[in-house]
Amino acid sequence: MIKAEQLVQKHCLPCEGHTKPMAPEKAQDYLKELSNWKATPDGKAIYRELAMKNFMAAVRFINEVAKLAEAENHHPDIHLTGYRKLRIELSTHAIGGLSENDFIEAAKIDQLPMELKT
Repeated sequence: MIKAEQLVQKHCLPCEGHTKPMAPEKAQDYLKELSNWKATPDGKAIYRELAMKNFMAAVRFINEVAKLAEAENHHPDIHLTGYRKLRIELSTHAIGGLSENDFIEAAKIDQLPMELKT
């Protein structure tokens, strides 16, 4: 079983749709290492919800996630509602489900500085 510390040392690999999505059992094993992330009901994505300190804290965090996404060439869906409620969703769109890339990026997102609501 891979640990979160190992995931952050890896980099996302290009995915052109030639592989199958990760098996649900394996995805659940990976999720155990990312305690802040959950699987969507259909199991095709993982997400994390955050209550940021304020609107600007949310925007700063989104910018950090965007820089990471560009560096890894793996881009999440980002939803900002209610001026500080943030949801980040990861899925490997080319395969219509989860790959190790999603968990690598989630582990790296967890290391970014966050200004959360107290």
